[in-house]
Amino acid sequence: MISGKLVESRIVIWDIPDSRTLFGSGYYGKPLGIPKPKGTDFDAPLVLDLIEGCYLVEKNKLKVTHINGKAVPLAEIKKICKKQYVDFETQYFVFQDLRDKGYIVTPGIKFGCDFAVYEQGPGIDHAPYLVQVFRPADDLTATEVVLAGRLATTVKKQFILAIPKIKERKVDYVGFDWWRA
Repeated sequence: MISGKLVESRIVIWDIPDSRTLFGSGYYGKPLGIPKPKGTDFDAPLVLDLIEGCYLVEKNKLKVTHINGKAVPLAEIKKICKKQYVDFETQYFVFQDLRDKGYIVTPGIKFGCDFAVYEQGPGIDHAPYLVQVFRPADDLTATEVVLAGRLATTVKKQFILAIPKIKERKVDYVGFDWWRA
């Protein structure tokens, strides 16, 4: 099993062969100092977002320890995630659903959304989808849809609303496409 160290709000895989293996098995994390890695031929530690680390721990693909070597159990990782992410449970439910369906999910902050989603992976294709998570009870204004749609169109991506129904253990997705008449 691959081991990572919890460093503030990130998990670092210091072992280079493990970094390559994990990155190559689903484009998890980012090699430190390499903004757009091409393949697994890099010599840098891998840095994971907490949500990725949580997912990998839950899937028994990663063991996380503190810098002092003490194990960080899944419950503690989730507690830390709740402090770092707004509405973590809802975000994580969507992250899990997309990952379990085979998509590559990265933070969407640079696009002003929750996730950028790839079909094949960064460096191979561009993320065709921008995903914003909404709870069923959330209000969504026409202005918010238009703003998101304009941004997605500008960067040539499809804007998708992810509406998790946690009690039903499913996520509904609504995609928006814009075209010129």
